[in-house]
Amino acid sequence: MNHASGLDAGFDLEAARADIMGAVPEEGGTNFTLFSDHAERVELCLFDSAGKRELRRVDLPEMEGGVWYGFLPGVGPGQVYGYRVHGPHAPEEGHRFNPSKLLLDPYARELLGPLTWDDALFGYKMGEDDLSRDDRDSAPFMPKSVVVDNSYDWDVGGAIRRRWKDTVIYEAHVRGLTQRHPDVPEDQRGTFAGLASPPVIEHLHKIGVTAIELLPIHAFLNDRHLIDKGLSNYWGYNTLSFFAPHQAYLRSGHVMEVKAAVDRFHAAGIEVILDVVYNHTCEGNEMGPTLSFRGIDNASYYLLSPDARRHSFDTTGTGNTLNVAHPMVLRLVLDSLRYWVEVMHVDGFRFDLASTLGREATGFEREGAFFAAMRQDPVLSTVKLIAEPWDVGEDGYQVGGFPWPFREWNDKARDDIRAFWRGDPGRHAVLSERLCGSPVQFDHSRRPATSSVNFVAAHDGFTLWDTVSYNDKHNEANGEDGRDGHDHNLSDNMGVEGPADDADILAARLRRVKAMLATVLLSQGVPMLLAGDEFGQTQNGNNNAYCQDNETAWLNWDAARPEIIEAVAALVALRTELPAFVTPRFLTGHHDDAANQATWHHPGGRAMQDGDWSDPELRCFGMCHVIGDGERVLILVNAGDDVAFTLPEGAWTLRLDTAREAVACAEAADARTTVGWQSVMVLVSPGLAGTG
Repeated sequence: MNHASGLDAGFDLEAARADIMGAVPEEGGTNFTLFSDHAERVELCLFDSAGKRELRRVDLPEMEGGVWYGFLPGVGPGQVYGYRVHGPHAPEEGHRFNPSKLLLDPYARELLGPLTWDDALFGYKMGEDDLSRDDRDSAPFMPKSVVVDNSYDWDVGGAIRRRWKDTVIYEAHVRGLTQRHPDVPEDQRGTFAGLASPPVIEHLHKIGVTAIELLPIHAFLNDRHLIDKGLSNYWGYNTLSFFAPHQAYLRSGHVMEVKAAVDRFHAAGIEVILDVVYNHTCEGNEMGPTLSFRGIDNASYYLLSPDARRHSFDTTGTGNTLNVAHPMVLRLVLDSLRYWVEVMHVDGFRFDLASTLGREATGFEREGAFFAAMRQDPVLSTVKLIAEPWDVGEDGYQVGGFPWPFREWNDKARDDIRAFWRGDPGRHAVLSERLCGSPVQFDHSRRPATSSVNFVAAHDGFTLWDTVSYNDKHNEANGEDGRDGHDHNLSDNMGVEGPADDADILAARLRRVKAMLATVLLSQGVPMLLAGDEFGQTQNGNNNAYCQDNETAWLNWDAARPEIIEAVAALVALRTELPAFVTPRFLTGHHDDAANQATWHHPGGRAMQDGDWSDPELRCFGMCHVIGDGERVLILVNAGDDVAFTLPEGAWTLRLDTAREAVACAEAADARTTVGWQSVMVLVSPGLAGTG
């Protein structure tokens, strides 16, 4: 191995730049930069094409502002590399430099090779405390960074920029969506090549999806304790790199495959949203491995305990918290986001545990540095931004607390929809709020009614079919003795725990599922479906399948229930067909002779009164929404038995009835109509302009 330093390394100092981060290939060579404010020396390590043998080790020759940099001639795309960073080993001061540990470039666009768990990956001696130091070389066990050329010949230029009111989101897992899909070529299943394959796009078109939201695709780590149990980190909320895609999702092994998938989705009119984890990394707390940030500059990249800087400050429940209050760490996050928009052409982001990103010295701050940076950014402020509005820290629950243009996952809608259709007493009043887009949470600070992302199931928790099939979680396969996963599922097995042969139970489950999907898709706001909920996917009662990279979590396309698929397609089609049905304005009901008013109707043919809203036994009511030029849309929901409902004055056409096998219809409705048990009806009337 060739060791060299300073001018002897062959760097071109005239061509070197500190203003571009990462390994950027240019004509004649590659510019390397790494930020470490407390480092004393940074070594660039060059490897062979297989990443097995270290060929050369050279010091980055220049530093300014904590950015170490150098332009190395003759190095281009495909070069495999890593870093070793020298500095104080002073854990009690927060410094954990250890040059025996090979480190990934935080800006690496592509990774090569697996991470093989070995004690050499840890900066301290296993079996001793974190103040000790382990000097074994970790390179043989580490994935390596790869220099990448960003050029790509796009068929579809730029993002789609679909309006929020026209958006229907489908939350999916790259691997789980296609691993069992019979029409996806076997060698493409579980990869980006299969993700954007014709059978998947055809299905998304059929049900009316406009955006696919992917669980984390950034390179992530399979936790050692899971591998020891024969499990793996399936969901991927354990980020190793904010730029490089996860290698297992690349059939080709190269980042171009992601671009090709995004290109095919865009050609099909479908936006791509990434679930991103900028709140923490996979290095865990001070007892975790040294893979990248910890060895580059632990005290800059991570929040440390104000009482003892030896320890991580954890607001995420994962061991560490990224220090986005540091300008260079904030830049890293923003650079990553802009890369995925400008270079990879994605259309937006869903931020995991987003409350962490708004944490300032005084706690959560909706006007904090991260949100201010996002809102003023000419690139990032124009794409779709969705917050998971909570974390595990103090005051972490912030539903409704994020600034425009962020939208937010609305777990209140999830819980109230489940509780209403389960038949819990007195839930009709809160369901009316959800149908209106949850104004109590979001109608403030000039936020639109599309601020709420409505869902009844997501990756975290029961699938929709499991909410009607299980009273209790069944997480034994996760190896935690059932302690993991939450118990507040608001589910109901409807007579039998798990699979049922009884025709009446199956019919009741199907009926309730269709009603819950209708509630999500007919509410104001932005609907989100969990992949598989449109055909009855089950996880056998596992409500925390984060470690189940197997048939528990992979979608079972062969067991799909066509009746649910057709219902979802009809619901989305009706939502799209009705002009101005979805509006960015909250339904206030205060404006005569104007659209955007909502009125509320009792089955007895009168307006809902105060006593009706507090009636614990009422299970059925109607919401009338004036759209367009006085056209009215009447939504009737009934969580109880069959109910005779006297319709408001006017001629009404029944357009949708979830009690039917085929829910779409177009027939005249009687003035007194029967709303079937556990069902939703939608009726339309040209009506009398301005009446409800």
